[in-house]
Amino acid sequence: MTAAPDPLARWLDPEIRAFIARSNSFYPDAANTGGIADSRARYNDLCAGFRAPRPEGVTVADSTVPAPWGAVPVRRYTPPGGGGATLLYCHGGGFVLGGLDSHDDVCAELCDAADVQVLAVDYRLAPEHVYPAALDDVEAAYRALLPEGRPVLVGGDSAGGHLAAALCRRLKRQGAAQPRAQILIYPGLSSDPLRVAGTRAATAPGLTAEDCAYYQQIFAGGAVPAGDPEFAPLDADEFSGLAQAAIFAAGYDPLRQDAEDYAAVLLAAGVPVLYRDDPGLIHGWLRARHMSHLAANAFAAVIMATGALAESELEA
Repeated sequence: MTAAPDPLARWLDPEIRAFIARSNSFYPDAANTGGIADSRARYNDLCAGFRAPRPEGVTVADSTVPAPWGAVPVRRYTPPGGGGATLLYCHGGGFVLGGLDSHDDVCAELCDAADVQVLAVDYRLAPEHVYPAALDDVEAAYRALLPEGRPVLVGGDSAGGHLAAALCRRLKRQGAAQPRAQILIYPGLSSDPLRVAGTRAATAPGLTAEDCAYYQQIFAGGAVPAGDPEFAPLDADEFSGLAQAAIFAAGYDPLRQDAEDYAAVLLAAGVPVLYRDDPGLIHGWLRARHMSHLAANAFAAVIMATGALAESELEA
């Protein structure tokens, strides 16, 4: 009997298809049926299953930063030479999943290879803490870094990329100085994740448009706020004066359009942008960086951009 053809073979190379299969093995029933607690447990297992050892020489310390609503947990990664700048990193997970351990190896490798300190923030998760709690925590961590006198970059992946971009919007509204740069890895930035319905990307492996809408509603605590660029950075009326950006999109991802559109509106507003779109990658490719040459190349580009932006400015 002839095996059925792999429907992904047309779009994705064998390494990424192997990554998808390995990721799916953590969800043997193909669905989260036990609620938020079950989703978090499965996600934590997934992250642990892909976690790589920290590079030698990187020192790590857990602490907290103060906030009026309570202490915000953070984890600082320091490269052997100390690093000249600090990257405030916000983890992905749909505003519902993840924490300091879920992206520990990503942060450690960024720290080592880009020669920057990394401060990972363990922001409060929904549904226990809905918008704007996560953004409030990220702002508290950012402001705690300013007295150190080092250049600060903000960044993150997926929901974390959203929070990094939203922090830049909030600082602009407050009339505060922008960070050195915003580094956004497959970020979600639109108030309408279903706008890509009917496209191939809407049902991509790893994340679908319906998944995005589900997580967004949990983050909002119900109705999605209209016209709030701190909730959806693409909803802003103008984009001038925001931090220079390095934006990394995955071609087979319902959030790819968000990344492309954000790069376009920033460029139109005179904001310097480095934009990279990898057609052969899916959402969550950071975890594939040690088993896929395409993901490894994309991560190398993130490292290069982080190191370069820590030292200088992009040309408009």
